[in-house]
Amino acid sequence: MTVILLRHGRSVSNTSHTLAGRSEGVSLDEKGHAQAAELVERTSGLPIKALVRSPQLRCRLTLEPLAAALGLDPAVDERLAEVDYGAWTGRKLGELVKEPLWAVVQQQPSAAVFPDGEGLADVQSRAVAAVRQHDRKLAEKHGADTLWVACTHGDVIKAVVADALGAHLDSFQRITADPASMSVIRYTSLRPFVVHLNHTGAKLASVLRAPPAKGGEEASGDAVVGGSTD
Repeated sequence: MTVILLRHGRSVSNTSHTLAGRSEGVSLDEKGHAQAAELVERTSGLPIKALVRSPQLRCRLTLEPLAAALGLDPAVDERLAEVDYGAWTGRKLGELVKEPLWAVVQQQPSAAVFPDGEGLADVQSRAVAAVRQHDRKLAEKHGADTLWVACTHGDVIKAVVADALGAHLDSFQRITADPASMSVIRYTSLRPFVVHLNHTGAKLASVLRAPPAKGGEEASGDAVVGGSTD
C-alpha cells in the first residue's frame, strides 16, 4: 500500500504569514489554485484508487481538480485535520516567535501543547492511525498494492513522515512539506518505506509501484541490500 501525502496548495494565510489552523474559510491564493490544477498533470499515469482529505477548505479546493479528473469522490477524515493551535490560531507568525512555547515547538515538539488546543504528540497519533486504517481498508478493497492520496497539512505530514522514518517526533522539524508538495510512503507488513519527500517537481516519478517479491507474491517488507537496483 502506498500513500501520497499531499499538502494543500498555497493559501491566503501562507502569504499573510498567519497561523491559519482551523479558521473557517481559509482559501487558496492565486498560486494555490494554479498548484491544484497542476496536480492533474503531476500525477498523470499513476493508478490512484482513492482520495482522502482534511475537512479544511484549502484541502477541499486543492483536491477538486484531481478528483474531477479521476472521477473520485474524496472521503473526509477529521483525523487528518489541521493542528488545533488553540489560542495561537489566526495570529501572526512574527508575534508567535516571541512566545516561550515557540522554542518548545522547535526543539522538543513532543512536549508542545498549544494553549486551548492540542499537543503535537496527539496530532501524530491521530494522523498515523488514520493513514494506517485507510491503508488497511484499501488493501481489503483493491488488493495489497494500492496507491492513494491523503491531502492534509504541513505539520500533520511531517508527523506522519517522522513515524515512517522511525524518528522521534522531536526530529520532525527537520522534515519539509512545502505547499502542494507530495511525500510518498509505502507501507508493508514489516515496515514503512519513505519513497519521496517534499516532491514539488513537474511530475511524480513512476517508481511508486512496490517492487514485487520473488515468485510474484505480495511485495516484500525487506529493504534491498546495497540499495535500489533501479
